[in-house]
Amino acid sequence: MNDDQRLGASVTHRRYVPYSHAHYGGNLVDGAYVLGMFGDVATELCIRTDGDEGLFAGYDEVAFRAPVMGGDVLEATATVVRVGRRSRGVAFEARVVCRADSTFSASAATVLDEPIVVTTATGTVVVPG
Repeated sequence: MNDDQRLGASVTHRRYVPYSHAHYGGNLVDGAYVLGMFGDVATELCIRTDGDEGLFAGYDEVAFRAPVMGGDVLEATATVVRVGRRSRGVAFEARVVCRADSTFSASAATVLDEPIVVTTATGTVVVPG
């Protein structure tokens, strides 16, 4: 049994998605935006668990489940799910917690009662041994 205290460690970041990042029809933002957030939360996770920024080795799986749009507020979480000698398995989830709502005004937005899961992933980071 792995009783390593790093197992289950988690980091969450929130970020407003500027309208300038929406460059597809319907105000859509590309999936790479969320993957960039995953890289940032993985970096902080490695710093907190291992005292080093670590290196992202790769994704095992990425699933784009719902659209990200300009004006969204995204929350991205990284959680350690496996601890090896130098590698860490990480699970990622990104959720929209606020969404623009132009039915009221051009700058209106709504805090969502239930966040929308937009992207999930698993991957591996490597830290110095």
